[in-house]
Amino acid sequence: MNAAVLSRFARSALLRAAALGLVLISAASAPVELAKAGGSLEARKLPMRFDWVACEPNCGSWITAVGIVTADTPKDFDAFARGRSLDGAAVVLDSSGGSVNDAIALGRRWRKMGLRTTVGTSVQTRTAAGMRPSIVPEAYCESMCVFLLLSGTTRYVPDGARVRVHQIWMGDRADDARAASYTAQDVTIIERDIGRLAKYTFDMGGTGDLLALALSVAPWEDLHLMSRQELGEANLVTTQAIADLLPQQGEGTRTPIAAAPKPVQDRFVSAPAPTKTAEAALPTGGTAPSQPQAPGH
Repeated sequence: MNAAVLSRFARSALLRAAALGLVLISAASAPVELAKAGGSLEARKLPMRFDWVACEPNCGSWITAVGIVTADTPKDFDAFARGRSLDGAAVVLDSSGGSVNDAIALGRRWRKMGLRTTVGTSVQTRTAAGMRPSIVPEAYCESMCVFLLLSGTTRYVPDGARVRVHQIWMGDRADDARAASYTAQDVTIIERDIGRLAKYTFDMGGTGDLLALALSVAPWEDLHLMSRQELGEANLVTTQAIADLLPQQGEGTRTPIAAAPKPVQDRFVSAPAPTKTAEAALPTGGTAPSQPQAPGH
């Protein structure tokens, strides 16, 4: 599948999901040569994919989570985790958000496993010891991805990270939210899922500042890029040291964080069919929920 076809598929497959953004790190002792992080922008718009990145010895290992949270994502993660000892592992996020309820379910699973979270892109880095995988802050954590970040028992957001927030909304009306019509049932769905999101936020150790900030950004406005102060007030950051996230990482293997700007991606993507939510409910083989899903971030 060439890039043009992949791009068209991604845009037609997504339901209107909005965004939030964060980012991460890199490690080496010799001059750094980064392998291309292959189609990160398009991958962020596809259903979330999990991979295990092994970097031994002395440079840590981690899980990459790239893409949109869909109804299939929690069971996809369970399938990925089966047969692996992942308790306490680090998760490196690069995501445009997705389904509110499914992100909440996944976040609770990660907290139960004691996973640590950050944002970034995994690349191959040339070091004095040869090519090794490392993490660079060339990623976004947007929309419901921010609440996945919050699920980590340890949370690291480096300088250069893009963490962006906005309101949850009805997915089939996200493109022109002000002109759309809404029923009493729609309002009930939104209020129900704001309640669920609020409970989850406090259960994960987040603050009302995060909810207040996200819920103040209307769907027709640009996503809000969180400042370092706002990240702290939201309790999205619990450490300033990547070593707390990757405790196996050796002292001689770290490199400075190298932030690289990326073009701002579209906030919403057109969907093939209307839904009751603003979630990224991609047609990935999952069954439809028995009741209307919450609006999505």
